[in-house]
Amino acid sequence: MEPKTYKGITSHRFYSECSLLLIIHTKKGEDLVIVIVYVDYLLITGSKTQLITKVKACLHRQFKLKDLCELKFLLGIEVLRSSEGTILNQRKYILELIVDAGLTGAKPASTPMEYNLRLTSVEHDQANGYTADVVLHDITPYQRLVGKLLYATITRPDISYAVQTLSQFMQSPKKSHMEAATRVIRYLKGSVGQGVWLHSEPANILTCWCYSDWAACPNTRRSITRYVIKFGESLVSWKSKQSVSRSSAEAEYKSMASTVSKITWLLSLFKELGVDVQLPIIIFSDSKSAIQLADNPVLHERTKHIEIDCHFIPDRIKAGEVDTAYVHTQQQLADILTKRLSQVQHVHLLGKLREINVMYSSA
Repeated sequence: MEPKTYKGITSHRFYSECSLLLIIHTKKGEDLVIVIVYVDYLLITGSKTQLITKVKACLHRQFKLKDLCELKFLLGIEVLRSSEGTILNQRKYILELIVDAGLTGAKPASTPMEYNLRLTSVEHDQANGYTADVVLHDITPYQRLVGKLLYATITRPDISYAVQTLSQFMQSPKKSHMEAATRVIRYLKGSVGQGVWLHSEPANILTCWCYSDWAACPNTRRSITRYVIKFGESLVSWKSKQSVSRSSAEAEYKSMASTVSKITWLLSLFKELGVDVQLPIIIFSDSKSAIQLADNPVLHERTKHIEIDCHFIPDRIKAGEVDTAYVHTQQQLADILTKRLSQVQHVHLLGKLREINVMYSSA
């Protein structure tokens, strides 16, 4: 959307998947106010307190608003500040979730899912003659539980893979699915205060990790692609989705293309915010074939069907916006969003993501 100017104030709009970000500049462009709009909630911040007060006064004249002062709690997300940074968590929401599930006395689990667990659909069981895992007669409790877990992933990327897997069986859940969902609750019980840590130190480096688990879904054989993006030491973006790929290289390359697309959006956002990001932005991948294809996009017969992606990534590399680098699988941060992990590897990657538990941390 084109920027609009009114009485010396210029505004730019950025749309995300669920909210509107309005950036308001002064006439000279030296100061700004940021307004995040979600339904009937407004979150306002800026470079100067006087400018924030002026914008709030303007909004009060146009609308009937209630000022809740400094942000401490919004949409179930608790905001905790210290001199070192800010923690976003949902401990109140998670505690209520544990009580509703009747698991206040349950033993906490060390990981969201069992390492060797394989969840299958009813159709898959029927095709292979499995009858031991019964279908739930009342599916409403399962649907309600998974829906609540989906909201918890806002500040808990460590349960994203487990919840995404469970959400595939909403129509015909089985006993094993309910047990797996209960395990996620028991895992949350052991880390109630855990949340996303946003470091207060100035930063100008974006770092990205992308990964794809080819044909990982046993029911559809779709690949699971994920990416993780950090700004300095702060986790700022992560995403996962399923896709159809003919090979592991294609799956990894699609994951890289999705990451580059997000980076392009973030760069335009940071530019409007007046933040200088160091270029090129390094994208870490553990797929050497995807890295080689990005560096040398030879469009032979095997890559014609991904020709758009083959042009997109090299163009961004030539522009100096991004670059690729190999990372060992053990250091691949996106793994925590893509597959079941052992307890040791889960804890290791969780520390790399800078997820902090306020129940045990002094931050």
